Amino acid sequence: MKATELSISGAWMFEPTVFPDSRGSFTAPFQGAAFREALGFDLTVAQTNMSVSDRGVIRGVHYADLPPSQAKYLYVASGVIRDVVVDIRVGSPTFGEFRVVELDADSMCAVYLSEGLGHAFQALTDHAVVGYLCSTPYNPAGEHGITPLDPELALPWAPGIEPVLSQKDRDAPTLADAVAAGSLPTWGACQAWYEQLRTPSSTAGRPQAA
Repeated sequence: MKATELSISGAWMFEPTVFPDSRGSFTAPFQGAAFREALGFDLTVAQTNMSVSDRGVIRGVHYADLPPSQAKYLYVASGVIRDVVVDIRVGSPTFGEFRVVELDADSMCAVYLSEGLGHAFQALTDHAVVGYLCSTPYNPAGEHGITPLDPELALPWAPGIEPVLSQKDRDAPTLADAVAAGSLPTWGACQAWYEQLRTPSSTAGRPQAA
């Protein structure tokens, strides 16, 4: 498995080997040894999620309070998506920047997002099935969003495909409003958290909330 850090620190792409034959194909989209070699710690999986989206559906931009926030390792089991990582860590050298990766069920490539990063995707096909390995359970009180249609952020959603959003995502604040509200994670707090993840004394590979 090939691991490549994207140009936003803490965001990674993992490319597994796919083994096709006359029956179909086989691959392992998550491999613990490859993850540990790239990141320096094991991925603790507290919850697995699965979403099914029609063509045009946008989910995000979502993030969670730090600590403990929520890291995500995600891949596409069916269909194609345009995946977007947004750096919302105040003080980060790449704050406000985003990176786009297309993920599909043929390549089974995966994206890992460290705690503190914002995430969104758009389904480019009907019945796009996305699997998520999450480092923490879902915590409604700690979950937040930024509108994926923020004109200043200007995320590059697929041309010619009508965006379909939940009302919650449509009504979410802009990045500038989230900054003003003080609801975003900071670069310093995220860096301290990442360092704890690489500390062997962290319980089960994850630091404990203060």
